[in-house]
Amino acid sequence: MATGTTNPKFKEDDRGHTDKGKEHMDKGKDAMDKAKDVGGQAMEKAKDIGGQAMEKVKDIGGQAMDKAKETASSMTEMAGQTASAVGKKADDLTATAGADIKKWGSALSEKAPREGLLGHASQAVAETIQQSGQYLEEAKLSGMADDVSKLIQRHPMPAVMIGIGIGFILGRALRD
Repeated sequence: MATGTTNPKFKEDDRGHTDKGKEHMDKGKDAMDKAKDVGGQAMEKAKDIGGQAMEKVKDIGGQAMDKAKETASSMTEMAGQTASAVGKKADDLTATAGADIKKWGSALSEKAPREGLLGHASQAVAETIQQSGQYLEEAKLSGMADDVSKLIQRHPMPAVMIGIGIGFILGRALRD
């Protein structure tokens, strides 16, 4: 084809574009618009799926938190029961030791002399041992702790002084 002649298949517009080029540009623009629409739809779908996934994660997290709370509550209850059982066992052992000490005091009273200065002293010691055993048997460890607490409340200064003295003695013993 010679320059300056126009082919009817390829008409030029004001800007020098042919119909075929314009047609390709329109198709490209249409494809671009379709791609934007598809991309927008995909984005919306992704947002929906992400929102659903987030809801599921929250739900599962809430369930896990509830299970953890239940487990912690069960463990606390079991620890309380165990501490109670240990306390009861300690009280039982203290009562048993008290009964044994009381029996030993009775045996000492029976075998010790009853007359004279030595008799009076040995009977007083035996009676004190029996009373101590009876106290342990009846009060048990928990009762002893309550009694010590009440004694400290009634006489705080002597209790503090005794505590300092015991601390000093233990410190010296551990240092040597």
